[in-house]
Amino acid sequence: MNLTKQQYAELVKKASPNSKLLPDCLWAFVVGGAICLLGQVLRNAYMVWGMTLTDAGTLSSATLVAMSAVATSLGWYQKLASKAGAGTLVPITGFANAVVSPAIEFKAEGFVMGTGAKMFVIAGPVIVWGMMASVIWGVVYYFIRPFLG
Repeated sequence: MNLTKQQYAELVKKASPNSKLLPDCLWAFVVGGAICLLGQVLRNAYMVWGMTLTDAGTLSSATLVAMSAVATSLGWYQKLASKAGAGTLVPITGFANAVVSPAIEFKAEGFVMGTGAKMFVIAGPVIVWGMMASVIWGVVYYFIRPFLG
């Protein structure tokens, strides 16, 4: 079957879906904005509960990472991303999704060679261990240190 360039272009145009660029961009903007709004609400809530501005910002970031990791493990983040596209690439939640997704995908290969190894593929060992260390430090600082005097 020999097609001319014009016939081929017509077939491609017929087979390709029409792009809804403006609605897609607006929806991505709304979803990304909603994620950022959630971060602001968390920060304000932590400040109401007596945290300093710096501590509230840190805790809101850690909370967003945890929420994104849980949503990814439950399959909710992928469903949101399939509809919102780039709106879910807000760095803090996109980071958590990038770390958790490969770990979940390869869990059938075992804890060490599957989940443990694949978790480092995207985020890198420095980022993962840095996050783990910051969570441990946060737990010690906010929950254990007050009891030590």
